Amino acid sequence: MPRIIDVIDHTNVATDELAYREPQQGSGDWRMGSQVIVNESQAAVFVRGGEVLDALGPGRHTLSTANLPILAGLIGLATSGRTPFTADLYFVNLKDMPQVGWGTNPPIVLETPGRGMGVVLLQSHGVIDIGVDDAVRFVKQYAVGRAQLRLNDIKDRIQAMLLGEIATLISTSGLQSVPDANKLLGDLEGAMLAKLNEKFAALGMRIKAFEANPFRAKEDVTLEEIRNYVTAEAYERYANERRFGIASDAARNQGMGGALAGAGVGLGVGQQMGSVLNPDAAAMQQKLLEQQMMMQQMMMNNMQQNQQPAAPAAPAVNQNPQTKEEIQALLDSLDAQLVAGKLSETIYNRLVEKWQKRLDELG
Repeated sequence: MPRIIDVIDHTNVATDELAYREPQQGSGDWRMGSQVIVNESQAAVFVRGGEVLDALGPGRHTLSTANLPILAGLIGLATSGRTPFTADLYFVNLKDMPQVGWGTNPPIVLETPGRGMGVVLLQSHGVIDIGVDDAVRFVKQYAVGRAQLRLNDIKDRIQAMLLGEIATLISTSGLQSVPDANKLLGDLEGAMLAKLNEKFAALGMRIKAFEANPFRAKEDVTLEEIRNYVTAEAYERYANERRFGIASDAARNQGMGGALAGAGVGLGVGQQMGSVLNPDAAAMQQKLLEQQMMMQQMMMNNMQQNQQPAAPAAPAVNQNPQTKEEIQALLDSLDAQLVAGKLSETIYNRLVEKWQKRLDELG
């Protein structure tokens, strides 16, 4: 047998609840003469066959053709409303939800033509006070088919709309710096809040307060992030700057083999990206890669030489020998200096001739 609902209300409202369906499972069976109790800061919306129909405001309502004209017209009154009819009833929470957090993820793009990479990725976070303004429109957009709707169920959608509107305001305002963007944030807390609400009104919602921390430029931006936001020319210029930056860091840290290896990997990846974006630059990129690899090899060789243990110091040689042993030691030293390139062959021959003659005189 159908379960006829004679009196219905919803008092146990969760703090983050936006809409609650009665009954939670299946559909309710109603008849004219049933009562619906709607509390303050609530609205009750009837839905039949997925179509949003009549709404009731705060108070105790006895269902009749007077307060449910659309629904009554659909079900007919052949039996004076005694025959039960099936419909869902959604209780919508109209209270403001304060201090709802938001943040720039992904960041907002601010174009800066002719400077740096041509864009700055703005980051900020803050809170908004948000709530349902039009219960019927809100139920149409989000609640139909759900047993319960909470803020977290649509928070991503709210944030996407909020950031989309802020990004549109920034792009259409001709701003070209972070300080300019922060001035706009101040305006958003005043007159520009109305512009944000134009979009949210289409969902049956409103923003009553908007607070934000100052914008700041995102640090540690990856090449992949930049590629998503700038032209191919600007991306290639920025990629080259990043690669040369890596090479400079490696040159300042010769003892760090990992940094040198990272420079080579960075160049290889950058070369592939640059070639895809601008095939005409492939030859130039290849030349840059070869030069960098040569520099890397020279630094590695230098690092290895610095790490080799020092050779034992040679015994001191008397530069004014008197005995046969001292003269022979000096001749041996001259041989070693010639091999090491420390003496020219002319000077070597002259010194050897002098001391060999002296050695012969001593027998």
